[in-house]
Amino acid sequence: MKKITLLLFFISAFSLASWAQAVDTSSTPKILTLEQALQIALSENTSVKVADMEIERTGYARKGSYSALFPQISASGMFQRTLKKQVMYMDFDMGALGGGGAAPGGSGNSGNDSGSSSSGNGTATAAAAPSMDGGIEVGRWNTWNAGISASMPIVSAQLWQSLKISDQDVEIAVEKARSSRLDMVNQVKQAYFSCLLARELYSVYESVYDNAVENLKRTQSKYNAQKASELDLTRAKTTVANAVPNLYNAESSMILSLWQLKAVMGVDLDENIDVAGALSDYAEHMLYDFNETEGLSLENNSTLRQLGLQAEQLAAAIKMQQYAYLPTLAVSFSYSMNAMTNDFKFDQYKWTPHSYVGVSLSIPIFSGGQKYHAIKQSRVQSRELELQTKETERQLKIGIRQSLNQMQTAIKTYDSARSALETAQKAYDIAEKSYAVGRNTLTDLNDAQLALTQAQLAVSQAVYNFVSAKATLESTLGADFIDAEGNVQLNKTYSNE
Repeated sequence: MKKITLLLFFISAFSLASWAQAVDTSSTPKILTLEQALQIALSENTSVKVADMEIERTGYARKGSYSALFPQISASGMFQRTLKKQVMYMDFDMGALGGGGAAPGGSGNSGNDSGSSSSGNGTATAAAAPSMDGGIEVGRWNTWNAGISASMPIVSAQLWQSLKISDQDVEIAVEKARSSRLDMVNQVKQAYFSCLLARELYSVYESVYDNAVENLKRTQSKYNAQKASELDLTRAKTTVANAVPNLYNAESSMILSLWQLKAVMGVDLDENIDVAGALSDYAEHMLYDFNETEGLSLENNSTLRQLGLQAEQLAAAIKMQQYAYLPTLAVSFSYSMNAMTNDFKFDQYKWTPHSYVGVSLSIPIFSGGQKYHAIKQSRVQSRELELQTKETERQLKIGIRQSLNQMQTAIKTYDSARSALETAQKAYDIAEKSYAVGRNTLTDLNDAQLALTQAQLAVSQAVYNFVSAKATLESTLGADFIDAEGNVQLNKTYSNE
């Protein structure tokens, strides 16, 4: 008797010690309802924060694309030091120009002496003139330039269409953010319901363990009074030993489910929280009009909405490529100051201004078929996206039917499990009283306990299957974060209405 008592004491102590290590008992846990968990996740979940940052990023990108409509103004400055000046050559002789000037003056003289004198003067002038064979160095050693220029498109259909595509980028980012929120809501619901199920399982196995311990005490008393056999006592001990692993596994599942809930909520894993309510609270709402399933629409499904936006963006991209055949008109302006010197006496520089304003017209004529093939490529991509949309819609419809089928099965299973639970509870109560007075064996009591345990687990599992399938269905339909007009409303506070 003392050995059995010590065994039960150590088992109970070890169970409590392991639970105290896993759960922080130093402070009261914060009890969260499903709505509170969802609200925390909407503000703390990492994927939601990243999606919101993506909206902000695409917003900046859109504003940056609109800057192409405004004048592009830039200033420039340049200093150039000449290492070797450029040499200029000319195809005429400066000496020939000097000799030609003297010939008319000597043409009126007569006699050889006069002719000789005239010829001699011409030769002397040609010899004194500079020669052009070596060239002339041009430019100065230092060149300074400073100026400002501006340009702005006046007519550019391709640019205007690209701005529309930038707007669609923001719309896609917003829809992706809604998709992240929908996925997060589904994950929080699934994790929350898993916590409730794990707690139900722990409660069931704890009850099984307590009953096994109580039955062991009774059997020990009967054995001491020689009213039970040693086989019954051994079976009672075995039942207690078999109940301990199930209790530990249920305890571990409960701790892991809470960690998973904290992870999807985006809170610290060491934070002491717990879930409110029980699965039985949701069993009261296991009503669904399956006759209205034909009216379920996928118009708010985030995946299909993203594919639709991508199709619109691709159509706009095709138009933009077609607009590349159209002429573009732009205006430009430039003003600059130039100075060329041989020294660094800035106060003595002579700056020469230069400015212009102009209009440029660009007419595309031939590009080797680049634009043509780019349009063909985009049209093929558009057809691919259309096929992908049809396949996605088909898979989503299968998912809806699967969720509805799981909900129907869960409702039927729940009704059957509730009936089986009432019967199993009554059978166990009878078996327990009969065993207490010696009319039943321990085997009969264990069989009744097993049937009761299975019935309890079946009830909890049926409720969990229903709420889990319903959460998946709601995520597929994408009804959350959409206002009455069908527009995305990301800042809407989540409610379970």
